[in-house]
Amino acid sequence: MLDPCEFSNQQLRDLVPYEPGKPIEDVARELGIDPDDIIKLASNENPLGPSPKAVEAMKSNADQVNVYPDGGGWKLRNAIAEKFSLSMDNVVLGNGSNEIIEFIGHAFLSPGDQIIAAEHAFVVYKLMATLFGAETIEIPDPGFIHDLEAMADAVTERTKEIFIANPNNPTGTLVTQEQIDRFMDRVPDRVIVVFDEAYYEFLDSPPDALKYVREGRNVVVMRTFSKIQGLAGLRIGYGLAPSGLASVLQKTRQPFNANHLAQEAALAALADEEHQFQTKRITDEGRQFLQKSFDEMELEYIPSYANFVLVKVGDGDEVFDALLRKGVIVRAMRSYKLPEWVRISIGTKEENHRCLELLKEVILG
Repeated sequence: MLDPCEFSNQQLRDLVPYEPGKPIEDVARELGIDPDDIIKLASNENPLGPSPKAVEAMKSNADQVNVYPDGGGWKLRNAIAEKFSLSMDNVVLGNGSNEIIEFIGHAFLSPGDQIIAAEHAFVVYKLMATLFGAETIEIPDPGFIHDLEAMADAVTERTKEIFIANPNNPTGTLVTQEQIDRFMDRVPDRVIVVFDEAYYEFLDSPPDALKYVREGRNVVVMRTFSKIQGLAGLRIGYGLAPSGLASVLQKTRQPFNANHLAQEAALAALADEEHQFQTKRITDEGRQFLQKSFDEMELEYIPSYANFVLVKVGDGDEVFDALLRKGVIVRAMRSYKLPEWVRISIGTKEENHRCLELLKEVILG
């Protein structure tokens, strides 16, 4: 039998699919642990659960799922536009913000093109570039912070896209407004600059990348409902771009990519400021607790601006496995070329304390 890999697209043959955080159900089944005794601190999810207003919106719309959703996402796009003082024509909905990355690839990447990203940035940028036959230029990030000057230096005639995750996943680091402004002064307008702001709402004083959208620069700002709104399971995100650029991305979007319940839940969650406030509060408290605990344990970590902390533990795979067997799921970082590190998402107070106690057992004995 002929192996399909032998006649698949060349760029797919050595491609490793994205590996998400391990689900609780898999751990329970594989290790024989009661699911109620397992905590997942691997995927930067909201420990408070989804917005209660979003849950009510889903319940009240569940009897309408026999009808196709609004293919243009009018209500949700309009609400997002109003929130950020933009036009609805500036908003593109995605099946998670991940899909916006794919739209940008469809629209602008061809075999032989290049994208630029930081060495320790979200692996999906490189994965998507590979799917379109493009090359990823990875720029070293001293201190795990995007080196925007070096990224600007790396632009060539083949460069089509530059990705800046701010705060960055998996490091949690941030680039400042001043750094962004200097960088944007140097980037040619023919290059699409993508600001991935999945963790934007966790910042006290976030940089303003949207000003470049308002100026009409070739910029896409990506946001998601998966984090502070707690809707990761619905897969709903969006991109904000000048209307001309947004209209190009709309051409790559599949019909009905954002389902009806996701749109209604996102619409409700967008307005649920209390849920967002409480999520940020426990995230700030949890981050402070984790980082103080790592100081006490004399573990190296990267001070974070997001809802997770990257910490150096020795053998990351070994620590991941040991915690897994104790019912705590964290994220090993070998796929990010960080085999000595794990990323720990911030959970509830009880989850954070349990994770730290078990981490001490694993590392200190």
